[in-house]
Amino acid sequence: MLSMVVHLDLLVLGIIMSTCEGTSKPDSATTSPPCFRCCDPNGEDGPGVTALPVADKAFQPVPEIEISIVKGEKGHKGDRGSHGKRGFSGPDGIIGPIGPPGRKGSNGLSGEDCKVRYSAFSVARRTEVHSNDYFTPLVFDTEFVNTDGHFNVFMGRFFCYIPGIYYFNVNVHTWNSKETYLHIMHNDEATVVLYAQPGERSIMQSQSVMLELKAQDEVWVRLFKRSRENALYSDDVDTYITFNGFLVKPSSV
Repeated sequence: MLSMVVHLDLLVLGIIMSTCEGTSKPDSATTSPPCFRCCDPNGEDGPGVTALPVADKAFQPVPEIEISIVKGEKGHKGDRGSHGKRGFSGPDGIIGPIGPPGRKGSNGLSGEDCKVRYSAFSVARRTEVHSNDYFTPLVFDTEFVNTDGHFNVFMGRFFCYIPGIYYFNVNVHTWNSKETYLHIMHNDEATVVLYAQPGERSIMQSQSVMLELKAQDEVWVRLFKRSRENALYSDDVDTYITFNGFLVKPSSV
């Protein structure tokens, strides 16, 4: 736009100078229109006004355009530059105040049964026992403690569900003039014996043992009859015969 304005200005100026500075007489080869003054020399415009040829009346003054107001179209957005280097870490901020306590969580799921680490029992018999066979298992009719039913009262046997070290104890009352002979059994093996010779006076007898049991092992009490009669005393008033056991230490998994 700027170059167009400059070229038009130069073109008008060249025509004026070539027309008015030459001779006013018409050339024999070229017929030029006579010059005339646009206005009175003594008029408003004053003297010194350049004469224009008649044929140049068609040329009008070219308006000048303020270049400062000419604004082109917005260019395309350039490519994003690469990231600069990472700055140094700032100093640590001040520790904020302690927030309010959170909500209480829900209870977790129950553990597996195999992870239960306790087992105990205490049973008794309130009737006397007379051993008529060579071996007679001692059964019970009273239950004091029996966690998770590990002891079968009617069979008179403790079944091991948690491997480990156990403590067992048996208490009996002898019968006058009769022998007392029994074993604490581990599966089918006699571990310890409780024995009392026949006597005129009945007495309380006790025996205990610690055993290391595996899963499904059995512990029970067996009466053993030899040539003499084997018997245990008890009645409905007091409890004389008891069998007890509990887990001391479970085996490490």
